[in-house]
Amino acid sequence: MDAPATWYFDFVSPFAYLQWRRLQRLPLAGLIHRPVLFAGLLNQLGHKGPAEIPAKRIFTYRQVVWRAERDGIPLRFPPAHPFNPLPALRLCVAAGTTVEAIDTVFRHIWEEGNAVEDADGIEALARRLGLSGAASALADEDVQRALRDNFARALEHQVFGVPTIACDGQLFWGDDATDMFIDYLRDPAIFQSERMLRVARLPIGAARPQAS
Repeated sequence: MDAPATWYFDFVSPFAYLQWRRLQRLPLAGLIHRPVLFAGLLNQLGHKGPAEIPAKRIFTYRQVVWRAERDGIPLRFPPAHPFNPLPALRLCVAAGTTVEAIDTVFRHIWEEGNAVEDADGIEALARRLGLSGAASALADEDVQRALRDNFARALEHQVFGVPTIACDGQLFWGDDATDMFIDYLRDPAIFQSERMLRVARLPIGAARPQAS
């Protein structure tokens, strides 16, 4: 790698949790972790999230359960989804965005199925992260600034969803792109094959008209 890879994630994404469990088993020294607000990316790009399309929401949840069972990953959905992940993101940053902090939050939400929106849930997570209190961490200007910086970096990398690994100017979006990322680390020339270069240059044949 010319530069360390960066992992952009949001705790609201069950696919980020699934990928996190896989990444922990890989020897990825120097991987940078940057929590970002997924809803902010959706707003920036004018996209709908999977949970905002009823049929896609059901399919997504079923696929997550299926993949967790297939891969032997413990999974319990929180009481409601989607939920507001901002408190969890801020608490993670306040705890230093360490591997231990990230793992604690993911396990709290997606392995144990705890809520992180109400006051009791937020306080419980803050205690597990070793923070003195949730209120001060959530209001900390440095914490909020760090999240804004992460979001700005995500936009610079042209990140369009979570989870995404950005490496050497390449984007690997979603848990199902983990193997593609591993292959890229083994051989960065995989994107230089004739077929890869062709699809990167493929012209657009038709486009939907833009709403006025």
